[in-house]
Amino acid sequence: MQLSKYSFGIGDRFARQGEAQLKAFVDAGKKGVKITPVWNKSNREHLTIGSAHPETRKEADEAARNLNWDGPWFVDADHINMSNVDGFIGSSDFFTIDVADYIGKKATDADLESFTRSNSSFTGTFKIPGIEESYSLSREMIYRIGEKFLFAVKEAAKIYRHIESKKGKNNFITEISMDEVSESQSPLELFFILSAVSAENIPVQTIAPKFSGRFNKGVDYEGDLDNFAREFEQDLMVIDEAVKKFNLPGNLKLSVHSGSDKFSIYPVMGELIKKHEKGIHIKTAGTTWLEEMTGLALAGGEALGLAKKIYGEALIRFDELCGPYATVIDIDRAGLPGAGDVADWDGERFANALRHEPDHPEYNPDMRQLVHVGYKIAAEQGKMFTGMLEKYRDIIAPQVTDNIYRRHFQRIFDV
Repeated sequence: MQLSKYSFGIGDRFARQGEAQLKAFVDAGKKGVKITPVWNKSNREHLTIGSAHPETRKEADEAARNLNWDGPWFVDADHINMSNVDGFIGSSDFFTIDVADYIGKKATDADLESFTRSNSSFTGTFKIPGIEESYSLSREMIYRIGEKFLFAVKEAAKIYRHIESKKGKNNFITEISMDEVSESQSPLELFFILSAVSAENIPVQTIAPKFSGRFNKGVDYEGDLDNFAREFEQDLMVIDEAVKKFNLPGNLKLSVHSGSDKFSIYPVMGELIKKHEKGIHIKTAGTTWLEEMTGLALAGGEALGLAKKIYGEALIRFDELCGPYATVIDIDRAGLPGAGDVADWDGERFANALRHEPDHPEYNPDMRQLVHVGYKIAAEQGKMFTGMLEKYRDIIAPQVTDNIYRRHFQRIFDV
């Protein structure tokens, strides 16, 4: 299986918006930009909602069939490791192998020595084409990079080989992610990480490094845009050189786990992939769920009442909901409107607070982030919630499509 030049990961907590999501890809195709959809859902999300892994596959396949989609599509086992990968084997054909927990653990002395020796030809003055600065590289520096990352790559190899033993060679897409850590990887580190990946014969097609700055769920990027642009461009150059030096797949590309809605960096990425004629994979979080809440609010009546109920419960259960996402949200509790205030809002006011239009005077990023992690409460409503999604589909679906096409595709791909 080959991942095309442009691909885009879409989360859908409740597996109800597949067609609305895919319509954004259809619309982009009409403008001449072909983007491959990748439905992603993590084990944590399945456990929180109580959903089964095959539901995501069913949603994706039905959407493609109903819209006569003639391009490829994939279902991503998002952020898997050896403890949970087996549940995804049957229904997924894209596996994001998450090695963040293994970074910093030390490989064996023999493995580290072998890694250092195999990369010793790069010692001395080392320069990556396209990157202005050069490096004075010693064996000790290579060894230290190995100490930090080699164990993680070897763990990725174990997981990859386990998947391959079940699905067969070349029957799935492999991504390696190391973004959910506190420190970003330097271009030099990424180069030697890819050396280790090649040595393990992992046919990785996308790699998701950690960039500097904050990538909080569902809100804009916080950080130095110039620094991000420099990091992103350097990583593009690193991948270019690593493919040549280490015989990695020719379609290997950067994956950016954006957490959705990184409006300020999307044009930066778009300009740089055009400049260097590179592909990209962008993985978004479950902001489709936020569009469902927006649509329910706009529907008014019982639907608005349910949206208010979910928000009110989220306020009460703040610590429970936010704890698992503490590293990817920044909520000022003082900025959250009280349940009593929200009770008086009409649907438009609720939607304006939740919808990610940063220039709108009623937009509230604190509320948006809390609702984002509050999908557990919606799941607890059972058929009351999912029934509302079906009943008000015609109002919700345009919110979903517009979010992907206008807020994401237009900024990245200039469609």
